[in-house]
This record gives sequence, structure tokens and C-alpha cells, in this order.
Amino acid sequence: MNTNNTLGKLYLIPTTMGDCNPMDVLPQTIKRAIDLIDYYIVENEKTARKSIKEVQPEKKQPDLVLFALNKYTETKEHLDFIKPLLEGKNMGLMSEAGCPGVADPGAVIVKIAHDRGIQVIPLVGPSSILLAMMASGMNGQSFTFHGYLPIEKDEKKASFKALERTSFEKNQSQIFIETPYRNNKLLEDLIQTLHPDTHLCIATDITLPTEYIRTKKISAWKKETIDLHKRPTIFIIHKM
Repeated sequence: MNTNNTLGKLYLIPTTMGDCNPMDVLPQTIKRAIDLIDYYIVENEKTARKSIKEVQPEKKQPDLVLFALNKYTETKEHLDFIKPLLEGKNMGLMSEAGCPGVADPGAVIVKIAHDRGIQVIPLVGPSSILLAMMASGMNGQSFTFHGYLPIEKDEKKASFKALERTSFEKNQSQIFIETPYRNNKLLEDLIQTLHPDTHLCIATDITLPTEYIRTKKISAWKKETIDLHKRPTIFIIHKM
């Protein structure tokens, strides 16, 4: 491990979760960090530049050096990305998912930073997972985030029943997400598969003007129609 004091620091910089005034959901510390940092590791360069401009309009875009970390990035590129840190320059890690490192490929960079003795500084910002859990009324003492569930129909329904059983046996809330254009189908399958008394929280467009967060039993959801198509959504189930 390198403990050289000349190493830069890695700042984990949250972003907004949709089209809104960034200063409505991000603290001033984000603006101050962006003002001082020119090197970034991001998922998407175009949206990252847009986010930086919205938070700090005076930031000179030509001064920015961005490294793209996504599903096309090869492992051997990771060490190239952190070279500025090794040279004593501070870097920012930005995500398309709100908070870097949570349900986000940026976690691999954070691990490399720890392995190299680089200080990691998480900044405060919106996490859709935690905000949904906060607002769900479910068990905030014990919960598990599963990410995406299987796509294949039978596997997906089996996973629903397994999560429902776990939530009952452990008194543990089960959190998951879906690709936004498949949200409506997922909700339909949940309603058809889960026990009528199982609670389901739907938290969509969190922090946006169209935010919708509601927890009801499956039996009650069967009587309601809601369109979640292409709307970022967190699903939480709990059988009590």
C-alpha cells in the first residue's frame, strides 16, 4: 500500500436523479468540490458534463478531463484512470445512479483507491434506495438491496416468492429495481404472484416534481392503476 502524502483524494460526487434544480437536492459541498476538481471518472461523459455545468456554470469545460467507466471499459484501463490521483491530483467519481459506488460500477475504482492508500471522501447526496426505504414505512433496521431480478418469467416469479418468504422469515424488507421500460410488466407480475397481504412500496421519480411513493398491500394495488413506464422506480416488498 502506498501511503505517500502527495497522493490525490478521490471524491465521490452524487448527482441529481432527473431533471430538476440540482441545488434543490444537492448541498453546497458538491458545488465547492466541482469548483476545485478538474479530473473525473464518470459513466457517461455527456451527462457528466451537463451535471457539472448545472451545478457550477462557471466551470470551464475545456479544463475538464473525463474518463468513461461503463460496461465497455476494460479492467486494464482502471489503473490508467487513477493516474491523476497517483500524481497528487484530486479526482471526482460521478454516477448515473445518484450516489457513486451504490448500484454503480464506480465501486471498482473506490476499491482500487483503498488498495493504493488513496483517501476516499464520500459527499452527501440523494440515494434513491435509502430515500425509498425511508419513505416506505417498512423495516429500516433490516433490509437487502438485490439490484435487478431475473428476466425470464419463471425465474422471476420464483425470485418474487423467495424474497417474499425471506421478508417474512427474517422480518426483512426486500428492495429491487427494474429497467424503466419494463416497470409496468414487473408490477403486473408482482401483483399476480405475491400474497394479497404482502406489502409493496413503489417509489418512482424520487426527488423530482413527479415523485410518487406509496406503500400498500398487494390486494390494494390490484385495485389501482399506475403508469411506471420509463420512470426510475424502486420496489420494496415485505410480508409481515
